[in-house]
Amino acid sequence: MLVTLDEIKDQETLKERLAFEVSILSSAGVTRTLVEYRESKKVYSQGDPATKVMYIQRGGVKLSVVNEVGKEAVVGILGRGDFFGEGCLAGQRTRVGTATTLTSTAILVIEKKEMTRVLHANRDLSDRFMSYVLSRNIRIEQDLIDQLFNSSEKRLARTLLLLARYGEDSQHRKMLPNVSQQMLAGMIGTTRSRVNFFMNKFKRLGFIHYDGGLHIDSSLLSVVLHE
Repeated sequence: MLVTLDEIKDQETLKERLAFEVSILSSAGVTRTLVEYRESKKVYSQGDPATKVMYIQRGGVKLSVVNEVGKEAVVGILGRGDFFGEGCLAGQRTRVGTATTLTSTAILVIEKKEMTRVLHANRDLSDRFMSYVLSRNIRIEQDLIDQLFNSSEKRLARTLLLLARYGEDSQHRKMLPNVSQQMLAGMIGTTRSRVNFFMNKFKRLGFIHYDGGLHIDSSLLSVVLHE
């Protein structure tokens, strides 16, 4: 079973349509605070009180969890137009993971009570937010299927294309946020040495290149589609 990039493109196109631009939040009358973070700063830590919803206006955020013996797992990389921390709306009292910025990041912070009020008062925002949450759940299911059925090489290629937001616009090459090979290994369930091997292979084949950052070419799609 293979999760194809056609499905990924459909998800990214849906995400593009459902993106909560600042103008939408403004028109809905949401009271929010803009907070600027430097690279590698914690937005919140595992175990902190869950009292706010966050929206990424610019930059990127890594979501991770740590088990009782200190092993960290990366559970998501988010970028512009993504919400996170919305678990507080469903009764989550403490953060189940840690959110850390990948680069200089601007985040709109919305208090739980304010977000709840506006979702009840504004049907359009409520519908869009629900669609966003459902699309995120679909993405999580696809990630699980990817882990269960695809090779580590295909999982890495799919992850790189998703992080580069393949299909969002006509840009042929895209540069990734600050994502290390160790972080990629944690996301796809393999070792850093395996990630390094495949990254060198992708570079040799012209699928990626380094120039002020990691650039992803859409030709990397061929790795995911290859049987």
